[in-house]
Amino acid sequence: MAIKDEQQPLHILFFPFLAPGHLIPIADMAALFASRGIRCTILTTPVNAAVIRSAVDRANDSFRGSNGGLVIDLFVVPFPDVGLPPGFESGTALTSQEDRDKFFLAVRLLREPFDRFLSEHRVDAVVADSFFKWAADAAAEQGVPRLAFLGTSVFARSCTNSMLCYNPVESTPDDPDAVVSLPGLPHRFEFRRSQMMDPKKRPEHWELFQSINAADQRSFGEVFNSFNELEPDYVEHYRTTLGRRTWLVGPVALANKDAAARGASELSPDADGYLRWLDAKPHGSVVYVSFGTLSSFSPAEMRELARGLDLSGKNFVWVINGADADASEWMPEGFADLISPHGEQGLTIQGWAPQVLILNHPAVGGFVTHCGWNSTLEAVTAGVPMVTWPRYADQFYNEKLITEVLKVGVGVGSVDFASKLENRRVIIGGEVVAEAIGRVMGDGEEGEAIRKKATELGVKARGALEKGGSSYDDVGRLMDELMARRTSVDV
Repeated sequence: MAIKDEQQPLHILFFPFLAPGHLIPIADMAALFASRGIRCTILTTPVNAAVIRSAVDRANDSFRGSNGGLVIDLFVVPFPDVGLPPGFESGTALTSQEDRDKFFLAVRLLREPFDRFLSEHRVDAVVADSFFKWAADAAAEQGVPRLAFLGTSVFARSCTNSMLCYNPVESTPDDPDAVVSLPGLPHRFEFRRSQMMDPKKRPEHWELFQSINAADQRSFGEVFNSFNELEPDYVEHYRTTLGRRTWLVGPVALANKDAAARGASELSPDADGYLRWLDAKPHGSVVYVSFGTLSSFSPAEMRELARGLDLSGKNFVWVINGADADASEWMPEGFADLISPHGEQGLTIQGWAPQVLILNHPAVGGFVTHCGWNSTLEAVTAGVPMVTWPRYADQFYNEKLITEVLKVGVGVGSVDFASKLENRRVIIGGEVVAEAIGRVMGDGEEGEAIRKKATELGVKARGALEKGGSSYDDVGRLMDELMARRTSVDV
């Protein structure tokens, strides 16, 4: 029996959190693993399945199984009935704390279909999002190794571990501008208190992070959408000093065979138009502006960002989230004359945009970003320097990696750790935004040094998944461990 099983391909269940920033890299990771002969199943709900279905279909077209069958299967389960309106199955849809509470109740209720799948199907491992903290024990009860995935950097997880172990905010004066340093890391980093999560003000978040960290440590290991050459000191710290079993398998976006459809339920009819607009612009002359799917800007912030783009004098592509799109509330006088179809300096995109295609276009020379990890890694892979504007979650940590460790970007001075449901005390002025764009894209020595490092890092990123690259080898090591475990269990 063991010999027969050993000849069967590995089967991995992927269980992504219900938000695009978690779903999309999981779909990419499944495509990457499928390219190495692993059978993959993604368990999710109907609305979320629609987000990644095109990516899954294209991966199946590329990597058919040895018998011609699918290598990635979407296993769709109903979203639990918790009183949310129809279609409210993603973190992007939530507009109130009441909705958020109901959503996280639904997240807990997904344990039942997860347990049922594991009891009815044989899998060699499950890659479960760290927000499903109960998945560590649920998988263990079924004898299945759980690999945790949070969709952030090793650097950010190292910073979070330091925060959880030492709670440096607690011993800092109750002043938003007080300096907080994180102990126990390979380098010293300083934050303003206002940039950190305050355990006293957010006790429920503190408890969540503590329990997530504990569940991940109980798991078989952790997988990261990163690569060793990007953050070697922190990979060594995480593995050796903290004793965490990790595999770095990124940048997983490189596994996607259709960047135009990535993250969309269907191909954008405007994608070709965006690219034709970029085709007409000089090399490196366009700044791309996008803040992901969960960030929200007030009208005052939008107005200053628009002013900054105007003052920079650069061509720009600006992705505006639907919730922020009422132009009458924020658009400065004369701004409409800059943007297509009236003007030629700017292009605005409402909602979803083919970000990977845009970042890899030769005309793009800078990226104003919230420092979400997917966006950060996509910029790194494309060799595009960044203007950092973190808002929440791991983004202030990622900003430090970008600006102080990798030195491939500069910040605008964002100081407020606040979700899209909260107000910020500091509005970043348009002059500051323009200056940061100029530092990254200008002709001075600083800009040239940043662009040179970004280009070099992009080459390393693209090499990581090639045969013999660090991430290629990590995927192989993980496959070997899971196959050895299967053999030992069967015997």
